[in-house]
This record gives sequence, C-alpha cells and structure tokens, in this order.
Amino acid sequence: MTGDTPKSPRKRQARGRKRMAELLDAAAEVFAERGFTGATTNAIAARAGASPGTLYQFFENKEAIAESLMARYVERLREAHGAAFAPEVAKLPLDRMLDRVIDPLIAFDRAHPAFYALLADPDLSPELAGAKRPAQRVMFERIDAILEARAPDLPPAKRALTAQVAVHLFRGLLPLVMDATDDLPEVTAELKRALHAYLAPAIGEGPPE
Repeated sequence: MTGDTPKSPRKRQARGRKRMAELLDAAAEVFAERGFTGATTNAIAARAGASPGTLYQFFENKEAIAESLMARYVERLREAHGAAFAPEVAKLPLDRMLDRVIDPLIAFDRAHPAFYALLADPDLSPELAGAKRPAQRVMFERIDAILEARAPDLPPAKRALTAQVAVHLFRGLLPLVMDATDDLPEVTAELKRALHAYLAPAIGEGPPE
C-alpha cells in the first residue's frame, strides 16, 4: 500500500493530461467544422466523449480552449518550420527555395484545418486574437532570416516589409489552397508563381553568389 501512494498523484496527472489532450483534439475537429464562432463547449465535450462538467475542470470557456489549442499549434509549427526554413534553403535557386518553403507550410495547414480556422476567423476577441500573434511572428522571423541570408545587402526595413508582404500573399491565397481537392497541385503552382513574381526582383532568381 505504501509503495503505491507516491504513484497516485502522478497517475492522476497523467490521466488529466490525457483527458486535456482528448478535449483539445475534439476542439480541433469542432473548430475545423464550425469555426470558432459556431463551436460550443457542449459540442466539444460531446465530441471528446466527456461531460460539460469535465471540460470545465480543465478549461474556463471556449476562448481558453482556443488559446491552448493555438499554443499547441505554435509548437508544432516551430517543428515544421525547422525543415521549411533550414539555413541551406537560402542558397537554392528561387523556384527550389519556394518548393522547400511552401510545400511543408501547405501540408501543415491542410493537416491542421482548425489552425487555419482560428487564424482566419475575423470575430475573435482581442484577447484571443493576441494568441495568434506567436504563430504569425514565427513565420515572419523565419522568412526574414532567409531573406537576410539570401540578400544581405537588402536594407533591414525593406527586408522586413518584403517578408511581411510575402506572408500576407501566402495567407491571402491560402483559402484557395484549403478548398482545393484534385486541383491542389495547380493551385499550389499558382501560389508559388505569385510569390516568385513578387520575390524575384528583391532577392534574385538564382542562388546568391
């Protein structure tokens, strides 16, 4: 009996983490289907096979669920960006550079539709909208670093603006990518073509010398 006592709190903590992960998984499905505005805590609890009371043991409200889910996505996004924005990417010809950067980002967004739903929802509260900023900042920082390595003579202010415009071009065309089915390769190619046309005058077509 004595030997089991120290394990009990750890077991309860493990069960709590598992239940919280299940609730976040359920929330991701509901947000992806209904958007943030259309989702309810009752629907999330039901999708997780839990009671609303159980959900409220872990999350105060729907906003708290979305904030936790966004924090989870930011961590996963950092991992995805590790491959997309590796230092050697800056040394590639522009077409290949865009392939290396864009393909993982599209794969991430299509694999996590709730992430896109939360980023795109215009009706989020100011507090919850703030939870999106780390995800947006991650992308800006990584693209700025690639541009600095590729075009070191580009003034910092111009480089930052170029990174911002490139991100907004990507995000602006992302609804087409998310809605694409059989035509995904064609839509992806058009997205890359638009980014190529914008970036080429600033950073060149070929690898830096």
